[in-house]
Amino acid sequence: MPFSEDSLSLADIRDAVAAIEQFTRDMDFDAFREDPKTIAAVERKLQVISEAAVRLGERAEALCPGLPWRNIRGIGNWLRHQYDRRRYRNPMEYGYD
Repeated sequence: MPFSEDSLSLADIRDAVAAIEQFTRDMDFDAFREDPKTIAAVERKLQVISEAAVRLGERAEALCPGLPWRNIRGIGNWLRHQYDRRRYRNPMEYGYD
């Protein structure tokens, strides 16, 4: 059962976060907003993070308390279904509930 391996999902999240940090290193937000390749790469890694969080389910809170797990799980759906509504302003403007 692949979904029962919490350590694999946590490793996927860790690796995706590290990739996002690498992709955006030395970029300010304006540079990010103007770089469609980096945007696409970051969005893909956010989808990986979201799916890994879905696989963790309710165990996520016990494994890593204090994170907005509902929002983390929801960003994958938001990216898939609201793709036409994204405008890259300040990432903190987006609500994922």
